[in-house]
Amino acid sequence: MNAKLNGTVVGDMPTGLALLHDPLLNKGTAFTDAERDAFDLRGLLPAHVHTQDEQVVRVLNNLRKISDPLEKFVALNALHDRNETLFFRVLGDHIDEMQPLVYTPTVGLACQKFGHVFQRPRGLFITANDRGRVAQVLCNWPYTAGIIVVTDGERILGLGDLGANGMGIPVGKLSLYTACAGIRPELCLPVMLDVGTNNAELLNDPFYVGLRQRRITGAAYDELVEEFITAAREVFPGVVIQFEDFANHNAFRLLHKYRDRICTFNDDIQGTAAVALAGIFSALRVTGTKLIDQTIVFLGAGEAATGIADLVTSAMMAQGLNEAEARRRCWLVDSRGLVVKSRSDLAEHKRKYAHEHAPVDDFQTAIETLKATAIIGVSAVGGAFSQSVLETMAKLNERPIVFALSNPTAQAECTAEEAYRWTGGRALFACGSPFDPVTCDGRTYVPRQGNNSYIFPGVGLGVIVSGARHITDDMFMTAAHTLAHLVSEADLEQGSLYPALPRIREVSAQIGTAVATTAYKNGLAAKPQPDDLFAAVESQMYDPHYHSYV
Repeated sequence: MNAKLNGTVVGDMPTGLALLHDPLLNKGTAFTDAERDAFDLRGLLPAHVHTQDEQVVRVLNNLRKISDPLEKFVALNALHDRNETLFFRVLGDHIDEMQPLVYTPTVGLACQKFGHVFQRPRGLFITANDRGRVAQVLCNWPYTAGIIVVTDGERILGLGDLGANGMGIPVGKLSLYTACAGIRPELCLPVMLDVGTNNAELLNDPFYVGLRQRRITGAAYDELVEEFITAAREVFPGVVIQFEDFANHNAFRLLHKYRDRICTFNDDIQGTAAVALAGIFSALRVTGTKLIDQTIVFLGAGEAATGIADLVTSAMMAQGLNEAEARRRCWLVDSRGLVVKSRSDLAEHKRKYAHEHAPVDDFQTAIETLKATAIIGVSAVGGAFSQSVLETMAKLNERPIVFALSNPTAQAECTAEEAYRWTGGRALFACGSPFDPVTCDGRTYVPRQGNNSYIFPGVGLGVIVSGARHITDDMFMTAAHTLAHLVSEADLEQGSLYPALPRIREVSAQIGTAVATTAYKNGLAAKPQPDDLFAAVESQMYDPHYHSYV
């Protein structure tokens, strides 16, 4: 029997318990009397038919009785495993409340405890022992993947090497692709490349789910990644592959190796860059100054810092600076101090931001010496933006730009309250983890997350709609400008540098349209261009409401 699943034809529908056990098709007590008769469900469900709206209320009532965030995560994960449409309805309609549970900051704790709260596998675990048969493993996935989010678990958020426990990150990211941009859930494939872990605590944990060995490196690692990339493109032609939470020593080189071969990006490098640049654009609307007049000092010198600096450099060049001049306005501070040309200990990705300057040992001195107009924290060092650092920024600038982007919350360089109180309410603040509104000197500020979920879902949507063959820096620049333009004057007045999160599907549709437009303009699109691109983008977005199967 054929039926429709959210508007698309599904082949042979399962019946009876098999249907109730299929999370993509299950509606639970919302199956109508006609559906119960058609699909042999009579007697397998209690008599009353609940609407999806009623089911949403029940989920929220139960969830809000739970005080522990990890237990809420487990409850939402269980819902995801039994009824995906209801899960995405709850997530999408209550994104402000639910995103911190399914992604940062709670997902960090969930990854740390992954084996202890494990209920049901989701996605594919491809291990170092699968070399030579990766294509066979990928063929075990029952759907045609459109987007893969893949990690090797070596640098999960600011928490380090969590091995196979890092699978929580691709699962969470892909949930946001669906909730924020309407990417159909059956197109989303989370992948863990389990190459071992060097985390001794996990290796000794009886509940650890991954390979009990130290990480493979060198040629063996590269061969597994290459086999995975090749097989994924063969099994799922045209699939988008997003690299997620790889350590610095692999992230940069893998992006460089594959970005011109396949349709891929690294969200930690490029997505973070776009959302940060959008926040800077918003802040400059308040200060009334130009991007090319800023001096930006980064605390941290890894993927996020250099990714942001690269995109800022490109934006400054678009405003008239040459590359050397633009790079000179971006400075990195790592664990050994200011990144300067005379240092001999610099990794390759830091060298392009190693300028001629006397050594400086600490962050605050670097701020004072360089007369920073903006500081961006991507260090995963909690509390690094101390009171003296923030007071220095307020002394140097009428409206200091302060972005504490590390997550989860414990790794945030400062809290929203600290940023506002220690700058006399003058900070233009963005955060990597969610913070509540802050009242300072009688005025209430509403900080918003510089969360990559403003960027990557829309980018993925635009790439799918256009059939883009590659994902370019131009697309991320376009996404940053689009996001910044969606920030209203009312947002800025209350200190918000990003749109309200409940607008995220609108934001993603606009970014998807802009990215697809860029793909067509640059000759990268494989699909014919529709007459009304925005309408085409919106028509592709998954609707998390039940539809009749009969």
